[in-house]
Amino acid sequence: MADDRTDDDLGKTAEAALDSTPGASYLHGGTGDVGLDDTVGAGQVDPIYEAKARVLNHAIQEIGMGWYQWQLFVVVGFGWASDNLWPIVTSLIFTPIANEFNPSRPPLLSLSQNIGLLAGAMVWGFGCDLFGRRWAFNLTLGVTAVFGMIAAGAPNFAGIGVFAALWSFGVGGNLPVDSAIFLEFLPASHQYLLTILSIDWAIAQVVATLIAWPLLGYMTCQQDTVCTKESNMGWRYFMIAMGGLTLVMFFVRFVLFTIYESPKYLMGRGRDEEAVRIVHEVARRNGKTTSLTIEDLKAAEPAGYVQQTDASATLKRNLEAVHLDRVRKLFATRRLALSTGLIMGVWAFIGLGYPLYNAFLPYIQATRGADFGDGSTYLTYRNSLIIAVLGVPGALLGGWSVETRIGRKGTLALSTVSTGAFLYASTTALNSQSLLGWNCAFNFTSNVMYAVLYSYTPELFPTPQRGTGNALTATCNRVFGIMAPIIAMFADLKTSAPVYTSGALFIAAGLLVLLLPFESRGKAAL
Repeated sequence: MADDRTDDDLGKTAEAALDSTPGASYLHGGTGDVGLDDTVGAGQVDPIYEAKARVLNHAIQEIGMGWYQWQLFVVVGFGWASDNLWPIVTSLIFTPIANEFNPSRPPLLSLSQNIGLLAGAMVWGFGCDLFGRRWAFNLTLGVTAVFGMIAAGAPNFAGIGVFAALWSFGVGGNLPVDSAIFLEFLPASHQYLLTILSIDWAIAQVVATLIAWPLLGYMTCQQDTVCTKESNMGWRYFMIAMGGLTLVMFFVRFVLFTIYESPKYLMGRGRDEEAVRIVHEVARRNGKTTSLTIEDLKAAEPAGYVQQTDASATLKRNLEAVHLDRVRKLFATRRLALSTGLIMGVWAFIGLGYPLYNAFLPYIQATRGADFGDGSTYLTYRNSLIIAVLGVPGALLGGWSVETRIGRKGTLALSTVSTGAFLYASTTALNSQSLLGWNCAFNFTSNVMYAVLYSYTPELFPTPQRGTGNALTATCNRVFGIMAPIIAMFADLKTSAPVYTSGALFIAAGLLVLLLPFESRGKAAL
């Protein structure tokens, strides 16, 4: 028989049922447990799901941070590393590829990369809400590694462009999937680790530039010389090295580590028994026990509620999920709609501003360095390494500051506006040393910004729509990222015009952050 009760009625019934059962403490987290307050807030998501999510939150908090989560922290870090590693790879090979193949529009390489990133964000991000996190989590690195190594054999500019799109398809799925699955296994007391993961993002940049310095610095054609394949093999060896490194990360993640499906994902798909089993398995891996039972989850259901788990019902749910219902739920209430819309805008502005400058940074350094009389490939890649090193303390500062009184919003707004300000300052450089200094400051603050952004974003979405929400923000980021090389093709990279545009976008994004209605510090994600 159809259930005609409203969401409010179901919510009251679910909470009343929980309050009258031994498992009621799971709903509220015990007396005075403010750490388990919800980021999104009560009444913003499906009431039965919300009640069950609180039960699972408390069970994960009861288990605490243990061996499984620390292992997951390491392998999820590979996704963060890959997300920055491969755009940096494209940036570093941009100049030698342009010199060797002499394309009429070199920024098309960045365009093909961004098209692949967009496709990956959409397919992997939305797909992990439909078919689970596990397969997407394992496959993204494998796809990236294979096509990255194949790209070393590209015979022309069109070939490297195609392979850039294909390896970027794998890269695009890393953060939407990895942030969702890591957050859903973290106790509320350790959600700050999602910010600390950005240290992998910064280290990846250091590793890429450290390997690029000898390979590209010594085995690359100099600016304004005749460039042949034989004198320009550095970028090909570099691609093999980066693909091999990613393949090692894939092997560790797929072979040496066992990833469990997210309990909240399983619960949201009507598979409560499996969700409880996974929680107990995590507790066992951590050397702990948990008192969670299937009855604790069932207590959140109103009387007469029947959860359909047969194959036909599962197929129906999958087909229904293809519709826009998951997206609509992210705009279901005024505050949730404001939060979703603003964070999409922040990602869009940063998606255009960051690659508009950073994707062409080695090229800008080489051309402006040539104007200053020191634009050799050796100095270009040495300076890239110095700039990359400054990103590591930036990521660490981001991880620390989000748990201070300034919180996620304050840290993100301040670091984003500062990033734009340092870009404006770089236009005042009168020599390569001052340009290097401003670029170091830019990379430091941008790594603080990304450290917070990557952790704060998934915390703003409830689990049933977390993959979808991450996919929406990543899609906005990639769509606007596609615009960056198009702008670069019609703007002169040797002038300050792209820098001014990029700086304005960062400052605008920082101001949007201040309007976000939710602060997730000290609160558990639903």
